[in-house]
Amino acid sequence: MAGRVLSTPEAVQSAQRLQQILAGSLTNDLRQLQQLGTELSSPNNWDGPIAAKFRGEWPNESRALQQAITNLEQLQKQAQTILQNIMKAGGA
Repeated sequence: MAGRVLSTPEAVQSAQRLQQILAGSLTNDLRQLQQLGTELSSPNNWDGPIAAKFRGEWPNESRALQQAITNLEQLQKQAQTILQNIMKAGGA
């Protein structure tokens, strides 16, 4: 028994836009945020009460940014497969 195969123009458009966003600067922007935060977390670059608070919170924030980068990279790898599957389903 064959399963349902559906591919709307909206699905094609959404998959293409997903690829565009992921191929854009989003991942690089997150990497840059991580680098800048690391620079700010050094007491040689910034110190004081607010800087100390930031330094205390930075390890968790840095890990969250790294996880977001990893997730986006995985999604980027999947995006091409998603679009190929949509096209095979009749979106071409």
